[in-house]
Amino acid sequence: MSVLNVGVLGCADIAQRNTIPALMAEPSVRLVAVASRGREKAEAFARRAGCEAVTGYAALLDRVDIDAVYIPLPPALHAEWVGKALAAGKHVLAEKPLSTDAAEAVALVGAARSGNRLLVENFAFLHHSQHAAVRRLIDEGTIGEPRSMTAEFGFPPLDPADIRYQRSLGGGALLDAGVYTLRAAGLFLGPDVRVEGAVARWDRSTGVDVGGAALVSTPDGRSGHLSFGFDRSYRCTYTVWGSEGTVTLERAFTTPPTLRPVVRIQRQDHFEERTLAPDHQFANLVGAFARTVLEGGDLSASGHEILRQAGLVDAVRCAARPE
Repeated sequence: MSVLNVGVLGCADIAQRNTIPALMAEPSVRLVAVASRGREKAEAFARRAGCEAVTGYAALLDRVDIDAVYIPLPPALHAEWVGKALAAGKHVLAEKPLSTDAAEAVALVGAARSGNRLLVENFAFLHHSQHAAVRRLIDEGTIGEPRSMTAEFGFPPLDPADIRYQRSLGGGALLDAGVYTLRAAGLFLGPDVRVEGAVARWDRSTGVDVGGAALVSTPDGRSGHLSFGFDRSYRCTYTVWGSEGTVTLERAFTTPPTLRPVVRIQRQDHFEERTLAPDHQFANLVGAFARTVLEGGDLSASGHEILRQAGLVDAVRCAARPE
């Protein structure tokens, strides 16, 4: 196999804005078809993407000319359609969060491993080189020994009709924005992060959480304070605080490909800003996904992170139950 033939289940906005253009631009990928529940929507989407339109998700999964699928459906539909895609023998790139709870994640990771198929949760931000730059600064001792971190991702209220206000579809700020901050905590505090406590602000008219915060820790005493929501002004940042200083990155999770990121380093008597090269996190993600399949990479490597992330989400939800 020299080219990965990909189909898309669903016509979500994030697919149109970010992932579909990345799939179309990747030389090792051929975008074959996009499916929607309605023919008209599928055709309109397919015209823009330059591929075929398919009515119904099951019809796309039945096609033998598709090796992998990208699934940007609402979170509550992932367990069904990611599961069906894996059962049909397809590799899967699914929008975050992969599941609404840890039990679903266990089942899906198990299905991927049993079928020897790649299953990736789309945290595109991890594929931006700015985070490796921050990691290098920490490893070089620029801020001393890391002691704690903060991560914040939030934005103003959405259209009331947005699916993120629909509990039945897996709405809520934790699954939409909080998952980014949890993933960042794992990135910089390590794999042993655990949730010590959490709070949430609930919209009683919709039954979803619109904001919240979590306190996490590691066995060696490092900590993280994570804040998220879609009931506040825009913030998209993290800071790692060490024994000798701090390193801060703005636009940490939703970084445009043309943006030159700025890392801020502060010590007792020193303040410095370093401008980094722009990077395309969605293009990098799609390229890595395709290479893993085409070059015979470890198809099960992502399973551990999926399960760890789902466990943290469950722990935050449990600690922040509504009254």
